[in-house]
Amino acid sequence: MAHLFISIKKLSDEPYSKILGYPKATSSQIKSRITELEKLKIRSVSFTGPTTIGNLAILGKGYVGVVVLAKKNNKLVALKIRRTDSQRNEMKNEAILLKLVNSVNVGPKMLVASKNFLVMEYLEGIKISEWVYLLKGIGSAKKIKSTVRKILEDCYRLDQLGFDHGELSNISKHVIVGKTKSTLIDFESSSTKRRPSNVTSITQAFFIGSGIAKKVQKIYKNSSKEKIIEALKQYKQEKTRKSFDELLKILKL
Repeated sequence: MAHLFISIKKLSDEPYSKILGYPKATSSQIKSRITELEKLKIRSVSFTGPTTIGNLAILGKGYVGVVVLAKKNNKLVALKIRRTDSQRNEMKNEAILLKLVNSVNVGPKMLVASKNFLVMEYLEGIKISEWVYLLKGIGSAKKIKSTVRKILEDCYRLDQLGFDHGELSNISKHVIVGKTKSTLIDFESSSTKRRPSNVTSITQAFFIGSGIAKKVQKIYKNSSKEKIIEALKQYKQEKTRKSFDELLKILKL
């Protein structure tokens, strides 16, 4: 799909400046952010995506920042812009966390960061909640099993790393299913200081709690909730490959 890109110089004009300095910024803040983008070799931005601010479309919006599609040199990237009302003073800590998850092949690749921006790999895809509802017909059980298995394997690697994503119980916003890869996104609430519960949160979201769980259950019949909860308890106690494999078996993955 072709996207319309505008030069970062135009980001000082309304309505684009609203995104660059979301939710509110002075003209000098906007000017300094454009200079910061130039240093990062961000040339242009495209307003496209499933979320809107005013009448502009963007890729996503969280407590810390808003994410837009951009071009670094000539390569498509996801650009996370720090909100002016964010409690974080800079984006570097999130960049460190993203690099850490990248070390076990999880998440979009971290490319470069500065005070107000985080530049990462752009993953074309849709949120998992949307993807699950679009699944129909022959082969959907196979598709959902391989995608869920891949996400759980990612979560297992994060658990082993002692890294907690922090927001996986709300799975719909934090897993992207793409053409080439499905992955966890948005590590702004992550921590290495909390006890990790990535596998537990994702399993509950997919198979026990949410609207997604109801849809998954319709696509393929799973073990009883009691059996799944029992396997999760076992995994939480040990967090070994053996207890993880046992969980996968119960989940018929």
